[in-house]
Amino acid sequence: MPVSTEQLSEFVAFAHVLADAAGQAILPLFRAAPETHNKSHHNGFDPVTAADRAAEKAMRALIAQRYPEHGIYGEEEGLRKGSAGFTWVLDPIDGTRAFLTGIPLWGTLIALNDGGAPLLGVMDQPFTGERFVASALGACLYHRGRTIPLRTRPCATLSEARLQCTHPGMFDADERLAFAELEQRVQLTRFSGDCYSYCMVALGCIDLVVESGLQPYDVQALIPIVERAGGVMTNWRGGDCSAGGQVIAAGDRRVHAQALEILERVARS
Repeated sequence: MPVSTEQLSEFVAFAHVLADAAGQAILPLFRAAPETHNKSHHNGFDPVTAADRAAEKAMRALIAQRYPEHGIYGEEEGLRKGSAGFTWVLDPIDGTRAFLTGIPLWGTLIALNDGGAPLLGVMDQPFTGERFVASALGACLYHRGRTIPLRTRPCATLSEARLQCTHPGMFDADERLAFAELEQRVQLTRFSGDCYSYCMVALGCIDLVVESGLQPYDVQALIPIVERAGGVMTNWRGGDCSAGGQVIAAGDRRVHAQALEILERVARS
């Protein structure tokens, strides 16, 4: 859905308001042993904390007040359909496991989808004071009064690439084989990071993030951040990844193509 520059500016300003509200709900509970529940219906551990729920509730209330005709899709409360063609896609704490362990590699993800793609993306880390914001208006990191333009770094070959993945346990057996082959080809591999890793691609510190089993609210805010910084973010077939699933983000299209050649073998199988 086309939007004017003025309308997009208004939406971006409101996304800052949402991020502020989420941070205010979350920060008092970080490193404070918040109430935690396991959402998993199987044998795994899929945590949700009081901070997750409070932050999403705060953002939903603001959206309902400001844009009652907009839809909302959040990790904790699901989908509320709207009538205007816009949907706010929210992950109040992406990286709840990191949050629980006191490690600040988590963030609040906010996207606005126009029915076809995310128009804007925000990743806010209130503990470190970092806020990554991207749209057609630009891509910047706001940190302690500074505005830092986001720009991915050149990386021509896998042998030069720094690869990140939150945890290898997210892969099934075939996916793990593909990731292992990719890992053998790159310069450096690190694990952990969640949403933070994608922002480090946009900042030019990491070259590749390869993951699987993601949800729409895990990725939609990150797509504009990576792409507006000069990178590319797709599924393992090279197509749209806004629905989640198998995702690859790269700072340079050359290294994206090389990694995709390896991962596509799994995607096609």
